Amino acid sequence: MNITQYTSEFKYNWKLAAPVMLGMLGHTFVSFIDNIMVGQLGTAELAAVSLGNSFMFIAMSIGIGFSTAITPLIAEADSSNNLEKARSTYKSGLFLCTTLGLILFLGVYFSKPLMYLMKQPKEVVEIAIPYLDLVAFSLIPLVVFQAIKQFSDGMSMTKYPMYATLIANIINTLLNYILIFGKFGFPEMGIVGAAYGTLVSRVIMVVYLWGLLRYKERSAKIVKNIKFFILDVLMIKKIISLGSLSSMQMFFEVAIFTAAIWLSGLLGKNPQAANQIALNLSSMTFMVAMGLSVASMIRVGNQKGLKNYKELRRIAFSIFLLGILFATFFALIFFIFHKSLPNIYVDLNDEANYVDNIAVLSIASKLLLAAAFFQISDSIQVVVLGALRGLQDVKIPTILTFISYWVIGFPVSYYLGTEEMYGSFGIWLGLLAGLTTASILLFIRFNWLTLKLIKEKHTLI
Repeated sequence: MNITQYTSEFKYNWKLAAPVMLGMLGHTFVSFIDNIMVGQLGTAELAAVSLGNSFMFIAMSIGIGFSTAITPLIAEADSSNNLEKARSTYKSGLFLCTTLGLILFLGVYFSKPLMYLMKQPKEVVEIAIPYLDLVAFSLIPLVVFQAIKQFSDGMSMTKYPMYATLIANIINTLLNYILIFGKFGFPEMGIVGAAYGTLVSRVIMVVYLWGLLRYKERSAKIVKNIKFFILDVLMIKKIISLGSLSSMQMFFEVAIFTAAIWLSGLLGKNPQAANQIALNLSSMTFMVAMGLSVASMIRVGNQKGLKNYKELRRIAFSIFLLGILFATFFALIFFIFHKSLPNIYVDLNDEANYVDNIAVLSIASKLLLAAAFFQISDSIQVVVLGALRGLQDVKIPTILTFISYWVIGFPVSYYLGTEEMYGSFGIWLGLLAGLTTASILLFIRFNWLTLKLIKEKHTLI
């Protein structure tokens, strides 16, 4: 095997993936800053943000997962210069994502009473509810942004969503500082201030990207002068068919991490706060893998449009290799610094919360050891899933993700995550089991499918 046939693609893969990574990392970095700021208020507030965001994660997974159907369709239309198909995909995707954003907002808004039924700490629930009211509304601009972003990614214009996200993140960080702590004459709003920052920044994100793409020559011919309510029924059905299954794939994964938040809540506010710290750090490394997943989706979608399956397979494997290299690096970072990284989130000079903070640090450091081990499997599963979406293969991967996370992962988390067993660490062992299973099953699927396509094309020739 000649390794250079894969490493030679690293430069272009990085060119596509880096803006996506930076945009997503910027978004996660704001969550990181939020958690540090909120962590200064106390462990109950940090646990409340974790609980409120657990509902948001589920809704976001559905919205973001659904929107990913747009990227491979646009990539295929772009590589075959099919302007009509590209316009139809953009318009239909934008319409469906706007509708879905409204539905998700209503779903989260009216699901708040569930917090009381889930046996979560009462003080945490009472702080979380007003926070959730505002961040739920921000789902509408977020899912609309995702539709426009996925179109831009499909056109290989990945840097523009990055610009929009970074600008929004700067605004979010400033507003959070001002509104959480009551600076420059504004009232001190606590975690509700963080929710206002999130809402305003997401509206700005949509407006900026939409305006930018209208004036770029490559995208203007597609996004301008669309008749929003005159819809292509066949394209609507196509996007729903791909998007509904893609959203279920993301839902199954995000839901098991959300279940980890809820299971941690059953152990108390300190385990829940520690879970939030480990989850936030893991999310940042996951965004690098997500950037590669988008690059995988775009490049595989392009090669599918050209029907060049041997090249498709070579390019996909080059992205898989790059993902493994990054994941190995992050695994070492988590393993070496598992005790020091959680210190960023809590104030050890806070005498009133000192005992709680020490307990949170102890639990979080153990969780980062589990996170170190699942870096590689997490990277493989999401990058391979991106390649399968590029092939528009969604039905079987959806079944495989369900088996991995809910037939294998969740039962392990539930059984090992009790106080009598391993507590929080047991919950994360379940996450490790689910992600490892997913990485193996999805890779087997991709390997089989691409070899089958190559063989079928060779037979036709």
